Amino acid sequence: MDRNHLLRQVAYMKNSLFDQGYLDREQFTQLEELQDDANPNFVEEIVTLYYNDSARLIQNMEQTLVNRPIDFVRLEEILHQFKGSSSSIGAKKVNDACTQLKEYCSAENTEGCSRTLQLVKQEHAVLRTRLETYFQMVREAG
Repeated sequence: MDRNHLLRQVAYMKNSLFDQGYLDREQFTQLEELQDDANPNFVEEIVTLYYNDSARLIQNMEQTLVNRPIDFVRLEEILHQFKGSSSSIGAKKVNDACTQLKEYCSAENTEGCSRTLQLVKQEHAVLRTRLETYFQMVREAG
């Protein structure tokens, strides 16, 4: 496959991530603007750091929901960290699910928190898979 074709595929995939609401166009573009020749893999490295950190935060949220009584203040603190990290890479659907989860935390709704955390995890996993594919295509287009 020629390089121009690969570059078009990369652009198409990135636009589909924006159009389908997985990524916030403005935030992700700002992140890309920080990438330069001195650090050509900056965005991928930031996303990798995000996924390493967010896995720990998700695990902490799950553990907080298992403990009784549930410490909703602690859950909201962890969620706040996770939501901030998600915003920094433009993870729009993850962020939207976090907003729902925050509402359930504020209402101290255990069932709603448990259900919505599953949605957060699902959106987090889908975005990870899509971004891994996107970065693989970026590397191939070189």
